[in-house]
Amino acid sequence: MTPRTARTALIGRSGELDRLVRVLDAAEGGLAGVALVGGDAGIGKTRLVTEVRDLAEDRGFTVLVGQCAELGDSLPYLPLVDALRGAAEPGTAADDALSAWPALRRLLPGADPGAAGAAAGALAQQQLFGSVLGFLSELAEGHPVLFVFEDLHWADRSTRDLLVFLTRMLQRERVAVVGTYRTDDLHRKHPLRPVLAELQRLPLVTATELPPLANDDLAEYLATIDTTPRSVLGNVIGGVVERAGGNPFFAEELLAAAAMCDRMPGTLSDLLLSRVEALPDQARHVLRVAAVAGHSVDHDMLRDATDLGEIPLEDALREIVSRGLLTTNRSGYAFRHALLQEAVYDDLLPGERTRLHGTFARLLAARGAAAAELAHHYQAGHDLPGALRASVEAGRLATEVGAPAEAHRHFDRALEIWEHVADAERLTGTNAVRVALSSAASAAAAGDYRRAVARLRRLRPSLDDPLLISETDERIAYYLTDSDLGAGMVEAARAAVDVLPPGEPTPLLARALATYARAMFATSGTTVRDLATRALEAARAAGARDAEVSALISLAIVEEATGTVEQVEALLDRATATRSGDLSIDLRAAFHQARVRYEHGELDAAARTADASIELAARTGLTWSTYGTDLRFLQFLIHYASGDWDTAERVAAGFGVRVGMPAEAHLSSFALFIEVGRGSDAADDRLSWLRPFWKADERDGQADYLVIYMARGLAAEQALWRGDPETALAHVTAVVEALDPFDPGLIRICATGLWALAEGAAPHDARERADDLIERARWSAVNGPYGPRLELGPEGAAWLLRAEAEWHRAKGTAEPEMWRRAAHAFGFGFVYEEARSRWRLAESLLDAGDREAARTEWSRAVETADRLGAVPLRRALETLGLRARFGAAHRPTPAGGTGGQGAGGGGGGLDALTSREREVLEHVAAGLPNREIGKLLYISQKTVSVHVSNILAKLGVASRTQAAAIAHRQGAALGE
Repeated sequence: MTPRTARTALIGRSGELDRLVRVLDAAEGGLAGVALVGGDAGIGKTRLVTEVRDLAEDRGFTVLVGQCAELGDSLPYLPLVDALRGAAEPGTAADDALSAWPALRRLLPGADPGAAGAAAGALAQQQLFGSVLGFLSELAEGHPVLFVFEDLHWADRSTRDLLVFLTRMLQRERVAVVGTYRTDDLHRKHPLRPVLAELQRLPLVTATELPPLANDDLAEYLATIDTTPRSVLGNVIGGVVERAGGNPFFAEELLAAAAMCDRMPGTLSDLLLSRVEALPDQARHVLRVAAVAGHSVDHDMLRDATDLGEIPLEDALREIVSRGLLTTNRSGYAFRHALLQEAVYDDLLPGERTRLHGTFARLLAARGAAAAELAHHYQAGHDLPGALRASVEAGRLATEVGAPAEAHRHFDRALEIWEHVADAERLTGTNAVRVALSSAASAAAAGDYRRAVARLRRLRPSLDDPLLISETDERIAYYLTDSDLGAGMVEAARAAVDVLPPGEPTPLLARALATYARAMFATSGTTVRDLATRALEAARAAGARDAEVSALISLAIVEEATGTVEQVEALLDRATATRSGDLSIDLRAAFHQARVRYEHGELDAAARTADASIELAARTGLTWSTYGTDLRFLQFLIHYASGDWDTAERVAAGFGVRVGMPAEAHLSSFALFIEVGRGSDAADDRLSWLRPFWKADERDGQADYLVIYMARGLAAEQALWRGDPETALAHVTAVVEALDPFDPGLIRICATGLWALAEGAAPHDARERADDLIERARWSAVNGPYGPRLELGPEGAAWLLRAEAEWHRAKGTAEPEMWRRAAHAFGFGFVYEEARSRWRLAESLLDAGDREAARTEWSRAVETADRLGAVPLRRALETLGLRARFGAAHRPTPAGGTGGQGAGGGGGGLDALTSREREVLEHVAAGLPNREIGKLLYISQKTVSVHVSNILAKLGVASRTQAAAIAHRQGAALGE
């Protein structure tokens, strides 16, 4: 039988190929996409993806390919390393782009993962993920990119996390990601199953599962294998098709077996092994040795493992390759299909398998191979000392490259065999307690806080050294605090401090005190201040910079609730001036400094801090770390507040709409400020993705309060701009119920609720609800989590004045001076909110009979609304102008107006109406009364009345009949 290495035509897969080509088309056009290709082993996944790769290369794509391998889920980022190794050809665009990302360079063979500037643990993973995204984005600027992950059913946890990250973060980059996986390997508890379920819900993802080939297609496929004797094809092709079940690989092997013998084996494994058994003894031995190496093996490694000379080895390999069992590559050989490697490996005798794994471990160790690979072979070769030493080293290296899940697995594996290895401490250079602490740290970095705490609680009873007891208790308290598991965190934190002997301050004491302060945050501000002060003193005395900066931040947060702005800023200035040696802590300090400056009206200073810190995050690959993300939304808010809405909109364009995780939902919520403020229809799509996050989570019954505050608060504003105060009040009520009574965010939300009540919401108990909302706003303005609030920032104070003015408006007692104070309070730099206050001031002045002053305030608000592109505000001002007969103000096309809420013209035209007002007008034109319209649109009769009043004002008419006439004359516009 001659080899079947030539590629055959792609038959029977045109539909699947078209779906994948559409993903390439989208990426080429600037819309990233992900394709997941599943199917049974041998069904043709690799053949299909190879066709896509060839098409992509022909179209000028940069193609990166990474192969997962069956190494016990222990070798982190193997497909990423594989792809980068292939990309790092000197002089290529990929190699040039790679040089800018040291976190990726550290993954390549021969690099030092612990090089200077490298982060570790969770931060290292955030850095790595951000670097991969940045690398792909930079590469895609020159040519579109196709990144292929082969055999995801073997992927390690960190690779799966990377795939999820890329799927969620890629938006407008010219990048296509394709992953293949075996469906027949995905048992009920396979770790890839929940990942696939999560990803396949996203519109970015194209899921393709390859079915068996139809009989005619399979027969045509076999006929294209032009090296098969025609006599064989004529005699057996029908039987092969019948038995193959539509599986091309199975069919090929059946056909090959038919050429060698009269009887075809019964199972696929028997079928594959029948071809192996037909090899000469020496070639069969070489193939069995190669199977222990894995899917592929280096030529020199295979020579040494078989202990054959070059000439005998080459003779054996020539025979194997000629029969199509192995294929050649640049450095050695690979099995033609993973099923063949698995069949040969499973056929080895236990002793033979153990011996060969030991051989590979010895050879790999001499070549300086990866510790994870060594651990795999030592373990399979029953060499426990070697497995222990390699597992500890593999855990350390996995921590350094940002693969905490794999690090935890390696450390745990080391602990399992620790007691069975004599002189384990000498072999590893550490002790079991340190390995257990590292295991817990890795589990926590991977987000598995329960496992981390459980590991330390198992360790705790065996300890008698006060220092180790303190360190263990401090970590238990720290992980409990980070995870919100809660129970026992204060007790553990207190024990960590109390167990330490008196004496000179140490870094351990400083960290224990800092963690104790964090654990006590929910109780007493005085206690937290005392503990943080002690932590700060101990950290300075011991030279523990990380603990010092953390203590300064903790003190600043306490002072925010009970102290003065000057005290808070002084503490944060000291925190940012001190380099902690930990990038995550430095970014945290910078974030809080910029946040405090923003909240207290120092917008220029806040912008400088945020911009410099974002640059640092980008330079270190931490753009997508926790505080890197927080700094980006703060940067957005600064531009939004200062009136630079075009820049704010560009920043918000990077806040993904299709969110699936809380951190993504938080960032996405901020984009609603600009989308609602400009009346963009994009807000509706964003809100539809955010809605699941403001409902209780099925797992813990908790909703995401930050998303509730941001998204529902802005959904309320959107509803008010659309003339639906009832819906707005429902959103406000949900937010009020979710927030703590001392949360200053309540002030803004209560002001929004009072706006809704003033517009006619809850007519039966509006006064009582207005009184409740204003009391909540007043209380949160003067009370913090630890007692009386000494000072409220300028934005909070301005919102309180807005709430007071809205309360009076709801009660019918508003006076111009109230709105004048609100407008003046927002004058610290919050351009949009100042204009909104001037809108109400103009309205109040007009009601008071001061027409000239009203027109002055109205004109100022119109100028700001036009400059910002604040379409809903501009429309409301136009309505007020029509009522007051101020005359038509010049209305340029707003910078950000879009969709159905576009700019519109002056009075008398339908383009000034919102989509909801158009719906109402359509029913008015049909002659329906308000009650019937309300039933049809599921809104109250009062809300319909408000809509009708707005419609009459915008159209510049005095009656429903006149409005209906305009609707009939411009009916085509009404139905757009």
